[in-house]
Amino acid sequence: MHYCTRPIFLATVFLTLVSFLPLHAKQKEAVSTIIAVGDSFSTKSFENQKALEAFMKAYAVEPNNYDVLWRISRTYVDIGEHQPATTKDDKIKQLETYQKALDFAELAVKANPNEAMGYTRRAIANGRVALFKGVWDSIDLVKQVKADCEKAIQLDKENPAAYYVLARTHAKLCEKPKVIRWPLGLSWANYEDARANFEKAIAMRPTFIMYRLDAARTYAELDEYEKAKEELTRIAAMPTEDEDDAQFRKEAKDLLEKIKDK
Repeated sequence: MHYCTRPIFLATVFLTLVSFLPLHAKQKEAVSTIIAVGDSFSTKSFENQKALEAFMKAYAVEPNNYDVLWRISRTYVDIGEHQPATTKDDKIKQLETYQKALDFAELAVKANPNEAMGYTRRAIANGRVALFKGVWDSIDLVKQVKADCEKAIQLDKENPAAYYVLARTHAKLCEKPKVIRWPLGLSWANYEDARANFEKAIAMRPTFIMYRLDAARTYAELDEYEKAKEELTRIAAMPTEDEDDAQFRKEAKDLLEKIKDK
């Protein structure tokens, strides 16, 4: 290239690049708006299918957007939890939904391996798959859940969902005696760690009913009935923050009745 034409060429390239900035900014703004709409469907009105449609629109625009990817994973879990599971075909479809949740969580981790929510969502999706298949037939998945929760907490110590999932993993495994779990490499699970992690989750999100309900169950397993009753009694007056809160309130009431004389 002739020396005299080089500045003109560079200026042209620069102007060309700059011309794309407004479009990119508009794209980012549009995706942010779509995410906000999806979040409203997901966490306010609990319209999971509409939430998924919104997040999928954002995904079509920015397929590597971390905040979109983990939200899609979350939404597939929410959808899967409420799918019918009566027939064999129902169960196949539900497992496929949980697998989609796992796939998008994997994409979120790849898109941003230094943020906690991707690992948290992967732990939750793996946990759902493990529960579906049977925890004792999914030992590797259970170990992955623990590893992802610990990674998420390492990256963000103010992550109540990660503490909760880790606590629930401990509690679920403790349904089997340690002597049975030891040969499987699951002897690390214990109710004391379950309790500690439930309490951390509750401290960060004190009005989330599910955390208190499962904490109360652990207190009951530890014969700490007064603490269990205290948690269960609080639940009745708590605001609705999850689409399953009505069911959780009923379960809390039933458990309170069961342990009232203990």
